[in-house]
Amino acid sequence: MRVMLTGGGTGGHIYPALAIAKGLLARDDETQILYVGIRDGMEARLVPEAGIAFAGISGKGLPRRLSLDTIKVLGQSVKALWETKKLLRHFHPDLVVGTGGYVSGPVVLTAALFNIPTLLHEQNALPGITNRILARVVRRVMLTFPESMEHFSVKKKLELVGLPVRPEIGKVSREVGAKHFKLRPNRLTLLVTGGSRGARTLNQAMIGVLEHLAQRSDIQVIWATGKTTYMETIEEFKKRGISWERPEWRILEYLNAMPEALACSDICIGRAGAASLAEMQVAGIPSILIPYPFAAENHQEHNAQAMVQAGAARIILDRELDGERLWKEVEGLISQPKLLAKMGTAVQTLAQPQALNKIVDLCRATAWH
Repeated sequence: MRVMLTGGGTGGHIYPALAIAKGLLARDDETQILYVGIRDGMEARLVPEAGIAFAGISGKGLPRRLSLDTIKVLGQSVKALWETKKLLRHFHPDLVVGTGGYVSGPVVLTAALFNIPTLLHEQNALPGITNRILARVVRRVMLTFPESMEHFSVKKKLELVGLPVRPEIGKVSREVGAKHFKLRPNRLTLLVTGGSRGARTLNQAMIGVLEHLAQRSDIQVIWATGKTTYMETIEEFKKRGISWERPEWRILEYLNAMPEALACSDICIGRAGAASLAEMQVAGIPSILIPYPFAAENHQEHNAQAMVQAGAARIILDRELDGERLWKEVEGLISQPKLLAKMGTAVQTLAQPQALNKIVDLCRATAWH
């Protein structure tokens, strides 16, 4: 089977596509995969690093306002259609799968016009514009959140599958996770992360929370500040006279061992990207979510609201976030173990641990239908 994958612009579109690629190869190592992305997009680096063949085309997201740049971008989009046509003729895919982002537009649309079987995967509760348009021409649309169904007009094409997560998520024991960080497995643990680059408003608020927790040796913390904000966070600790090198705190630049961190944590504090939420769901971790306010179409807030409605999370909008507001939410959860347990049960009901298997099954069925 020959499969063309496309998705880009953000890791939220790229990593699910890579997971699908690996799932297809694991099922049948003779599967041939070509990933199509924007030449200078982050996918141009991440995909080859993952060992997947990559082809770049022209493209750029449409500006929010009409301008001369809009005309240039439209010109690039027409060029991308022509480049995609050449790639399709050269690669002869049995299936084309799009995971979102503007690169999905010309690739999936051109494939559908050539009557090549096509699939979409939508990660967010509020679908992106590209996927909402493409849904009309593809064979099936695979969804992560049931809430996104109402935003598509073609209901019979929709399939709730979830979002593929790393296979290690949910497989590590609490004891092994705690040992990795040299923490105690029987103590309540907070996991805090704003992503690889960090989230400045979250970091500033979290310092305020740790001022309250400085006298609480019974609460452990694993906090990834992000590489670009690590030093300013440490300086703020020093300015406030807080000793951050404690046996019960782990203040890190970046968190490589996420499966271990989730395994030994009781509450996760962070953004509301679809991939992060899927990992929390499989791990069964309740959360306090601070949606990234500049995400396209504010999709992170929609993701977070879906978690809140299920009873699995609390939400604080970024503009309302400060140390006292965050501490109020943290204190409310750590002081109510029964509530925390109830939220843990709720978040597990949202999990789709078989998401990748479902997606691979649909890919194979669609290619051969």
